[in-house]
Amino acid sequence: MFETRLALPEDASLISGQRHRMFVDSGQADDARMATVIAEFEPWVRERLVSGSYVGWLSSPVGEPERVVAGAGLLLMDFPPHFLDAGSIRAYLLNFYVDPEWRGHGLAYRLLKTAVEETRRRGIKVVSLHASKFGKPLYERNGFVVSNEMMLRQE
Repeated sequence: MFETRLALPEDASLISGQRHRMFVDSGQADDARMATVIAEFEPWVRERLVSGSYVGWLSSPVGEPERVVAGAGLLLMDFPPHFLDAGSIRAYLLNFYVDPEWRGHGLAYRLLKTAVEETRRRGIKVVSLHASKFGKPLYERNGFVVSNEMMLRQE
């Protein structure tokens, strides 16, 4: 059994560490560029936890609250009213991470359900994410579909 709690601003370092491991586990180089990204992410996520524009959840085995083994986040973004949702908030899921030794226990699924329920509670109709090859089957099983989003990367 696991307990899940809301992330607090003082969890920013923990969330940053999970994000780092998430990227490395997905095959990103653990180099100076990664170190810069993670160093910039920690104050970013702390500010958003304080403002409420980032909602995070952290899961631990029952009775071991200090042993966080999984986490997930929801970024609430200002977005123009759109034919998919006339509301002005769009939800973006990020930072889904489960420690390797705890994978296969349904933690990612439970965190996904928690995050999606939070978007429903807030009346948000569009939820997006960028899936790793590991997470894509989970998201597809739960109703996420490939969209027409395009991206331009400038160096």
